[in-house]
Amino acid sequence: MVFKSTITLASGYEMPMVGFGLWKVPKEVTAETIYNAIKAGYRLFDGAYDYQNEKEAGEGIRRAIADGLVQRKDVFITTKLWNNYHRREHVMAMAASQNEAWGLGYIDLYLIHFPCALKYIDPAVRQYPAWWMDDKGTVIPDRVPIRETWESMEAVVDAGLVRSIGVSNFQAQTLYDIMSYNKHPISSLQIEHHPYLVQAELVQMAQEKGIAVTAYSSFGPQSFLELPGVFSKKASEMEPLLEAGLIKRLSEKYRVSCAQVLLRWATQRNIAVIPKSNNPERMRQNLDILSFSLSKEELDEISGLDRGLRFNDPGFYLPNHPLHIFA
Repeated sequence: MVFKSTITLASGYEMPMVGFGLWKVPKEVTAETIYNAIKAGYRLFDGAYDYQNEKEAGEGIRRAIADGLVQRKDVFITTKLWNNYHRREHVMAMAASQNEAWGLGYIDLYLIHFPCALKYIDPAVRQYPAWWMDDKGTVIPDRVPIRETWESMEAVVDAGLVRSIGVSNFQAQTLYDIMSYNKHPISSLQIEHHPYLVQAELVQMAQEKGIAVTAYSSFGPQSFLELPGVFSKKASEMEPLLEAGLIKRLSEKYRVSCAQVLLRWATQRNIAVIPKSNNPERMRQNLDILSFSLSKEELDEISGLDRGLRFNDPGFYLPNHPLHIFA
């Protein structure tokens, strides 16, 4: 049986079902990692301004193009607008800057990273990672409506910098709100999605509205265990999904890795995935997840592991300045 390897976005463009995530890929090895991923067969790369490795990722892709491994049209680039740049006057500038950093002519898919605006920081003098504004870890929200940001994203499409736009970490009501005024379609919704956080109704709503869903952190706690302090607290208290009895049983049945079972659970339900690995064999395995099929009963059994457990939650890991965007 042959399974569909791409998903059609509302914009009309095709996006691979399986990609390579750039979160936590060290800047100094990003170019080589991307080049090797292309050699392994990856064509979708998921980045973000916040990951601070876009320039190096672009270098790896351009090297692969120069060596004849791929053409630009073969590669699909997703990246994201960070929270400090939601205002109208900043969106276009950031999109242009990020497009220049990738150096590939255009961005395939541009997402609003989180549904919350933070106070502007000049990118030229940005000193602190992620959410923070100073040495004390202060987080300063800004009063910017999502409509202003979305309409600015549409202007980026009209300017030819980006082909498709979407959102990340949004919930259903915000999607409904955008759909009451948008001119360009919401092409994609990227969410934390694994058997401990299934979000079945959100997925159903998005897919019914023609919004392609992409899962990040498909292995659940695994992605967060190496993070410091409060960022790994929830993950350290949970049984790893890669060691769960059900997943191991299905792994043995289908003679695939536990990671392949988890990724197939998503793709078989028409959800794209963006796993990351530096290990060549696991890199190959993570890409090879369309050659076997789980039964409906097995899909449902995996979904039954749901605990509503979210690891990427700024309402939890920013205790001094919580942002309860998932409340």
